[in-house]
This record gives sequence, structure tokens and C-alpha cells, in this order.
Amino acid sequence: MRNLWWVFLLFLAVFLLNLDRIGRYYYPFYYRELIQYHARHYNLDPYLVAAIIKTESNFDSRARSPEDARGLMQILPETGRWVAEHYGEQGFKADYLYDPAYNIRLGTRYLAYLFREFNGNVILVLAAYNGGLGNVHAWLQETRWTGERYALDQIPFPETRQFVRKVLWTQRLYRYLYKELPAGPRNTPAHRGQTSGKSWS
Repeated sequence: MRNLWWVFLLFLAVFLLNLDRIGRYYYPFYYRELIQYHARHYNLDPYLVAAIIKTESNFDSRARSPEDARGLMQILPETGRWVAEHYGEQGFKADYLYDPAYNIRLGTRYLAYLFREFNGNVILVLAAYNGGLGNVHAWLQETRWTGERYALDQIPFPETRQFVRKVLWTQRLYRYLYKELPAGPRNTPAHRGQTSGKSWS
């Protein structure tokens, strides 16, 4: 019995010493330079962008949902077209969303727009990213949801509730696993105003 106890302690020690390596295996940070570049340009937390990609597509650039959301950040073609036109781009094609660089650029642009729309409130931003901007405005106006993190259970869409929770948790995990990234705006519930005063072009 004592030998089994020592084996367990040895296994636990090895596990703890390799915790970061194990975590990075299950939570990789692909496209890191692209994510950091566009996150910095739009004053976003790169950990948040990575968490959204991990949650939405698991870093599969060819991912396509039943609703036709495409690519790393799972952007719907109509949303992608609107974002492209909003930023003065012409000639949008839905298949462009499968290109990692294009997808991340459009996705971070859309996140920047949402942060401006919701005054830096990351909870509302994530809910709108998954559940739709119009839906979130309606929920707030109809007082179906207060917009606060403690009231996530009020969100009418179960998928959106889970999305917000999972992204916030994954964001914290990425911040722990990849501490070496340059510090940027945190875009967390405790740092809501970090995106104000930034150019959104």
C-alpha cells in the first residue's frame, strides 16, 4: 500500500511539473502572430481572441457550422459582408472566410465594433458575438437580461449562455498558459473600459 502511495505522489509531481506542457497540448495557440497583430491593432486582448477561436472552431480554419458560420472565428457570410463594407472593403466573398488571415482580421474588426457598441462590456460583447447584436439589444430593452455576469442564466439562448461562460474561462486559461505574450488590454469583466478612446478604423 505504501508503494502505491509513493507511485501516486510521483505521478502527481510529474503531472504538476508538466502542467503547462499538458495544458498547451490541449489548448494550443495557433496563428499567434496573426492574433497578436490584429488584437494589438484593434486594442483587444489576444487571449480573448484566442479563446473565441478555440471555442468557436478549435482552430480549424475550414470549420463550417450548420448555420453556415465559417472559418476560425465562425463568421456568418452576411456578418462578414457587413463588417467588410463597414470598413470600406469591396468584393467580399464568403469563401474568403476560410482564409485564416482574412477571418481573424474580420473577426477582430467585428469584436472592436461590438466593444464600441457596448462601451467595453465584454459580457455583452460575447453574448452579441454568439447570439446576435439585435438580440442582445432586445434582451436588454425588454429587461429579459440585466447584462451582468452574475445573471448569465437570464440569457434566453442556452448556447449563448454556455458560449460566454466557456470563452471567459478559456481566456483565463490562455492567460495562464501563455504568460510570455506582451501585456495588452485585458477585456475582462473587471476591465470593461479598456477599449475606449481607440480608433476603430
